[in-house]
Amino acid sequence: MLDSSRLAPPALIPTATGLLWLMGGTAFGSLGFLVSLLPGVLLLATGTSTLLYPGDLRIPHFMALGAAVGSGAALLLAPWLGFASGAALFALSALSFLCAGRIAVRLEGPTRDVPPPSPSWRLDGEVAFDEVILASMALRTPRASEALHRRVLQEIADARALYAERGWLDDPRAFHRPPPPPVAVEMPRATVGTLSYEHLQFDSEYEPWPEEPGGARWLARAENRRTHVWILRHGAPRPWLVCLHGYEMGRPRMEFEAFRARRLHDVLGLNVAFPTLPLHGHRRTGRQSGAGYLGPDFLDSVHAEAQAMWDVRRLIEWIRARTDQPIGVYGLSLGGYNAALLASLEPLDAAIAGIPAVDFLRLTHRHAAPLETRAAQARGLDLEHVRELLRVVSPLAIEPLVPHPRRAIFAGTADRIVPPDHARDLWKHWDEPRIVWYPGGHVSFRRHAVVQRLIDDTLRVAGMLPAPRSLATIAERSAGDGGRTQRLR
Repeated sequence: MLDSSRLAPPALIPTATGLLWLMGGTAFGSLGFLVSLLPGVLLLATGTSTLLYPGDLRIPHFMALGAAVGSGAALLLAPWLGFASGAALFALSALSFLCAGRIAVRLEGPTRDVPPPSPSWRLDGEVAFDEVILASMALRTPRASEALHRRVLQEIADARALYAERGWLDDPRAFHRPPPPPVAVEMPRATVGTLSYEHLQFDSEYEPWPEEPGGARWLARAENRRTHVWILRHGAPRPWLVCLHGYEMGRPRMEFEAFRARRLHDVLGLNVAFPTLPLHGHRRTGRQSGAGYLGPDFLDSVHAEAQAMWDVRRLIEWIRARTDQPIGVYGLSLGGYNAALLASLEPLDAAIAGIPAVDFLRLTHRHAAPLETRAAQARGLDLEHVRELLRVVSPLAIEPLVPHPRRAIFAGTADRIVPPDHARDLWKHWDEPRIVWYPGGHVSFRRHAVVQRLIDDTLRVAGMLPAPRSLATIAERSAGDGGRTQRLR
């Protein structure tokens, strides 16, 4: 249970820092005032809000954002503020950033079957980065109109009736048609930094079911009808790992960094494929990558997931036509959702769900503005109807096909973007396979060595990696060779 008294000491620091920013800004002319206004207002408002009415999960988002802006502004104004004043404001803003993380952790009660995070400044910093991302997403999320809500309500009713009639609510696996292998494939080469890759492209050819609500609107997104995959492969036969990216990603540089592509390819010797999920990267139809995948338009989320499964399964068919080597899947965040769902539709050799989301309704409800949620419900939105609708694309509604020893999950005990109850629910649905809980937030998983050990161990159990000594030899050769690809013998 939330103890509001535990929030008071950390909240005093951003409150005082916000006041100092506003007072100091007025002493350095109009430029100083304008630069200090954003961090000052955000820190003062969120600090006092935490003290006066604690409990709103969105307050730490903007406290962390104000603190991050304040740290940068202190460096910008240092020539006018002087060294002592600039250093003091920078230090106080950085401390406020950590306080935002601490407040966010304390706002959450314990989660059943999840280890409680041990308090530390490192944990606070990792959580505060999550909070900045959430603030950015909140600022960029458009408000749903009454007309949108009414259309969504009608589509939910029509889709539920259709899905029930076809038996898909009882058997969600039947909703997903096995796709044919892709045709007319293009594979130009491209480069990101010093990493060369193949850009696999083919027409998606996904179509919603006849009479499925929202189908025509979905197909009108022309950019989304082309599938893009980044490929790193060796000349000799190797196991394949399909890596599924997170929400708002979809660019080669981002994926290669998040998944440590060089290590997977050069050191572990895997062929690696990075498919772009619908509405992301080259496939986006809005200003932001991923816009329209999640949100109040729940039929679009169903079509996005159905097409994601269709496209990735076509990629797997393309791989199978060229090799008899093992194939595994590894997903992060939204990609973890897709990896878990794919593991229920394809008999893969390994499935790793990292920081996975598994319940779109729960996630949308958590991060939506409270007023937006109340407005939707006042107009007739029934959350149980939405939950029933989403069963056809839920990884919790279909039994996995990947053997139990080859399933694995990792998640952060203090994740604020995808709370740890999502990973816990998948763990239970997967019959409690190996799971790693690292003490951190959503985007900091790479900083925890236990995560990489879990990935390596799972791939090794699946027969996709050689013995540890062989890996060490390959790593040494790769380092001495300037990072060039080494072939496993």
